[in-house]
Amino acid sequence: MSTTAKRTRAQESTAAIERMYITMRHLFNRGFYKPMGVSGETLREALLQLRPEIYGSVAEEKTELHGLLYVLDRLPYGIEECRFINLTSDEGYKNSGFKVIIPPKRRRNCYRIDKEQMNIEITRGRSDIYDILTHLTFMFIESNKIANRIYDEEDKTILRDWERLEEAIQKKKLTVTEREVALSHMSNIMGRTFAELKNAHGIFKTKEEPDRFLHIIYWMGKLGLAEIKEGKKRTITFSPVLRERLGHHIHGERWANNIKEVLHKKGLLRRPIHIISANMHSVMNTLFARKALGTQVKAKSDLDLYTELSQPENNAMRKKVTAYAEKNGMISIDDTSGTNIDVQLFDLKSIGGTGNNPNFAADNEAPVLFVMDYAFGEQAYETIDEFLKPYKEKDETKHYMNIASVSIMGKAGILEGGKGDLMIPSAHIFEGTADNYPFKNELCADDFKGNGLKVCEGTMITVLGTSLQNRDILKFFHDSTWNVIGLEMEGAHYQKAVQSASQIRKSISEDVKVRYAYYASDNPLETGSTLASGGLGTTGVKPTYLITEKILEQIFNSK
Repeated sequence: MSTTAKRTRAQESTAAIERMYITMRHLFNRGFYKPMGVSGETLREALLQLRPEIYGSVAEEKTELHGLLYVLDRLPYGIEECRFINLTSDEGYKNSGFKVIIPPKRRRNCYRIDKEQMNIEITRGRSDIYDILTHLTFMFIESNKIANRIYDEEDKTILRDWERLEEAIQKKKLTVTEREVALSHMSNIMGRTFAELKNAHGIFKTKEEPDRFLHIIYWMGKLGLAEIKEGKKRTITFSPVLRERLGHHIHGERWANNIKEVLHKKGLLRRPIHIISANMHSVMNTLFARKALGTQVKAKSDLDLYTELSQPENNAMRKKVTAYAEKNGMISIDDTSGTNIDVQLFDLKSIGGTGNNPNFAADNEAPVLFVMDYAFGEQAYETIDEFLKPYKEKDETKHYMNIASVSIMGKAGILEGGKGDLMIPSAHIFEGTADNYPFKNELCADDFKGNGLKVCEGTMITVLGTSLQNRDILKFFHDSTWNVIGLEMEGAHYQKAVQSASQIRKSISEDVKVRYAYYASDNPLETGSTLASGGLGTTGVKPTYLITEKILEQIFNSK
C-alpha cells in the first residue's frame, strides 16, 4: 500500500471518529434514539468504517469474541437482556431498593429496573457517555449479526441450531455433553470454530453462572430477532436531569469542596500541596509497607514486596499497611460526591523525616501529598479545575492554596514498545481539536534508565475514547512529525486545568511544577496486543512503583 493510500485511510478514520462524536452529542440533545433504527444508522456506519482495533472483526460476518468480552466487562451484568437502556444522572437510586450493579472494569453504578430496562448512572461526564454508547453500538451490531444469520430465509439449518441452543438455555444445569452440543450448534450461528467457542465459554463463565456465555449469545440473538421479526426496537434514552446537569461540574465541585474542607479542618490548606493522580496503593506502599510489615518482609526486594502486595490473596497484608498508614499521617477520604474518585492525604510533617529531607518533622511548611484515584477522560478537567479554585468559607472568605506540583501517573497505549514500557510526554495533543498543550515535564527519560524497561519521550495524544482508535490513525501519528509515542484519555484535560488556573485565573502559582509519566497497558499497533487481549497482571507492578518512587524523590528534594 502506498503512503498516499495509508494517509487516505487515516483521514477516513479520523472523519469517522468526528462523525461519531457529533452524532452522539446530537442524540444526547435529542434525548433518545433507537440504536438499530434510522436514528442510530450514522453511529453504526461510522463504527463499521472505523473498525477500531479493540473491536476486532466487528465489520466481518463472524461474531467478535475478544471485543465482546472487553465490552461486557465495562457494561452492567445482564445488559444483553435489556431492550431499554436509560442513562441517568445521580437521581437517588442508591437510596432505593434496587440492587446496584458495578461493571468489573468501570466504576459506574447501574440498576436493573425490570426485566427489560437497565439504568446506567453517569457522574463522570461526557467521556462516560461516549464510552457507553460506543460499547453498546458494538454489542447491538454483534447482536444483529447473530439474528440475521438465524433469520436467513435461504439457510434454514441455522434456525435449527438456534432451536437447539434455546432448548439448552431452558435447562437449569447442563452436563458436559449437553454443553458441548450447545456450543457445536453455536459455532454455526456465530461463524466461529468449536474450539474458539469452548475457549470463550471458559473465559465468560462465573461461579454463579457457569454457562453465562451461552446465555449472553442467546439473549443477544433473541433481542435481535425480536427487533427484526416483531419490530420490538431497542431504545437508549437520556434522562432530562442528566441532560440538564451535564457539563456543569456538579460532581467535580462537590468532590473538590469536600476535600478542601478536610484540608481546612486539619490545618493543611496553606501548606505546599503536591497533587498526585495515581492509584490508592503505590504511594502508601512506598511510604509505609516496609515499616508496617517489618520482619515479615525484611528479606524481600522492593519489587518482590510490591508484587506480593498486589496479589488478590494478600488482602490481610494490604489491610495491615493501610491501618499503619492511617495511624501515621495518612488521611483517607472516601468519595461521596459521585465521581468515584477516592483521595488520600499524607501530611509529611506527621510522617516525619520521610525521604531525603529530614526537616519535614519540625517544619510548619512541610508538604502535603494529595493522592487522587484515576479520573476518566474529561472528568480529569472537571475535578482538577474545581480543586484548583480558591476555597471559600461560609462568610465568603477566600483561601488560595499553595499548589506546588501536579504529578500524573497513568496507563496508556504505546506505539513503539510493549506492555510495561514507559512514556514520558513533552506535550499533549487533544484529538479532534486544535488544542495542543506543550509543557516542561520535570520527569525525563534519564530518570528511568537502567531499569530494564524501554523509555520513550515525545508527544502523547489525549483521545476521545480508547475504544475508537484504529491502526491507520495511530500509524499516521507515529510516523508523522508529531512524534507521537502513545495515547491516553486524561493528559490534555489535566494540563488544561493547570494552565487555566496558573496562567489565566491566577488561582495558583505560575511556577507550579508538572510531572507526567505513563506505563504501557497495550500496543494498539500490534495485532493481539490491544486492550482486548487482557490486562497487565504483575507486569504493571514494576513501572508503577518506578514512577511513584521518582515522583516522591523529586517532591522530597524540592524543599
